[in-house]
Amino acid sequence: FISFATGSSWGTWAIMMPLAIPMAKELGISIPLAIAAVIGGGLFGDHCSPISDTTIMSSAGAACDHIEHVRTQLPYGLTVGSSAAVGYLVAGITGVDLIGLLITPILIGIILYVLNKRSKLRYNIQ
Repeated sequence: FISFATGSSWGTWAIMMPLAIPMAKELGISIPLAIAAVIGGGLFGDHCSPISDTTIMSSAGAACDHIEHVRTQLPYGLTVGSSAAVGYLVAGITGVDLIGLLITPILIGIILYVLNKRSKLRYNIQ
């Protein structure tokens, strides 16, 4: 939420890393998992934010409408972000980082496969 609101992944990392690492250590959570969550969450919010400098520069560089660019990026960001959230949840419940690391790309692959099949049916592509 911080990186979406500010449009800055680096600013989010600067705010959240000093909070996440001691909290993970105190609660017995995997520190690499906490660091990955901060980095991934910061990039997710930055990528989806309409006020992010990279989003503004990308739409300006491509000479396309800014809001249209944001709208086209949201499905990608939400697909990866929701898959990562499930991976973090599974890793947190099981306590095994590797399981979350494996589930996330598998889930992304399943979502992309389903969306591909759905679009082919929708547009009658063989």
